[in-house]
This record gives sequence, C-alpha cells and structure tokens, in this order.
Amino acid sequence: MYKLIDTHTHIYPDKVAEKATKGIGAFYNIEMWGGGTAEGLIKSAASSGVDHFVVHSAATVPAQVESINNFIASQVQKYPQWFTGLGTMHPDYENIADEIDRLISLGLTGIKLHPDFQKFNIDDKNACKIYECIEGRIPVLFHTGDKRYEYSKAYRVKNIMKMFPKLTVVAAHFGGYSEWEESAKWLWDTGVYVDTCSTFFECPIDTVRKLVDIYGEDHIMFGTDYPMWNAPDELNYIEQLNLSDTAKQKIFSRNAVKVYNINE
Repeated sequence: MYKLIDTHTHIYPDKVAEKATKGIGAFYNIEMWGGGTAEGLIKSAASSGVDHFVVHSAATVPAQVESINNFIASQVQKYPQWFTGLGTMHPDYENIADEIDRLISLGLTGIKLHPDFQKFNIDDKNACKIYECIEGRIPVLFHTGDKRYEYSKAYRVKNIMKMFPKLTVVAAHFGGYSEWEESAKWLWDTGVYVDTCSTFFECPIDTVRKLVDIYGEDHIMFGTDYPMWNAPDELNYIEQLNLSDTAKQKIFSRNAVKVYNINE
C-alpha cells in the first residue's frame, strides 16, 4: 500500500486563520471547505487517509516573509510526523540570499510563491534573484495560471526554466489554474512538475486525462489546496482517471518524496 501525501496545503496561525481563509475564498469566489489551521488539517486525515502534508503560505508583502517562515518551521517542528514545510519569499525582500539560507537552516525544503497574491511577474528581474539563490538547492512551488492576471502565466514559467536550467519548478493546479490547456502548450516540454489541486472542480475529466498524458506520471503530485477542497472528493476524481497502481504510487507519494525531500 502506498503512502498518501497531500503536497499543496495552506495553514495559518490560529488567530488569523479564519480571516485568511475568508480572504482566499473571496479572491477566487469559492466557498472554503476547511478552516485553515494546522490542527484542522491534521484532523482531516482521519476521513481522508492522508499520511503526510506539505504545508506553506505566501507572503503578500516583504514584511511577512520572516514571520511566515518562522511559523511554518514551528509547525513542522511541532508535528514532524505530519508536516513537511515550504518557506516563502517576496521579490522585494531586502536580504533574499540570507533569508533563503535561514529558511533552509530551519528545515524548510522549498519555497512557495503566489505571483497573483504577491503581484509580481514570475520572470521579473527581482524575482530572478530568488531563483539564483535556490537553483540546485530547493524547489519552488508557483501558483500558476489565472485568466484574470498576467503575473503567473505559464510562458513566464518557461522563461525562468530556460534561464535557470537546474531549478526544480512545481507549477500548481496542473500547470495553470483556469487555463489548463493553454498552460500545457507552454510547459509540456519543460520537465516541470505539476500538482492536481484546484482543477477537478472546473476542468472536464477528459481534459485532465490529457494533462496526465502531457506531463507524465513521473511529474504529477497529489494536492488539495486545503482549505479550499477536501481530500476524499479530490481522491474520488483521481479514481475516475483509471490510472495504474504504479502511476498512483508516483502521484500519491514517490514524486513528492523526491521533490520535497520527505522522509519515508
């Protein structure tokens, strides 16, 4: 039996979790499923069967970078059996290299960037300073693709993958939230990793099957986008893809273990 790892979850300090969760719901005009707390995420495992979570949050302004990295690291230290953590960064943060070194020393194994929240282009000059610091060291998980914005377009992801060939990139939402097929036209030959979250609610299952073929089972990871969606529903969608057991094992755990350096 394979391990089940949810690679895309957001958690927040208890005192701001409700506000942050409502803010996400308003941004996407989607009703949230969960509450956004670490404890709530762990409790959800009882009904979902998820064994481990990759947790993260994004700094909307530079001043939030250090506190978010400290919070995520503290939750990983508190719940090591449950959590692997990603740090965050902002292109306008003053000491990018020093903070990257610090978050790695805290045990965080990647960074999460949300260009649409953070309002920067993925291939912006300042953002490239981040990629220079992490290339060949830790992966970057991007929120990618939103037809309402230019910040996170897939062609920008391809640009930086050409500029930083040793950079490990995960493009969330099957490579492009709300513009999946368009994103695939740019990313199909890049070797990018993608995750499954925030796709099934709107993307036709036949299109998802095509996306699986395009990116390949070695480059896809399971994710729910907690607190947006719940794992049992997301797993039910994946069952409709009629994947082989080998493919499921890769998507549910093996790829995540490799990309995010998760202890088995």
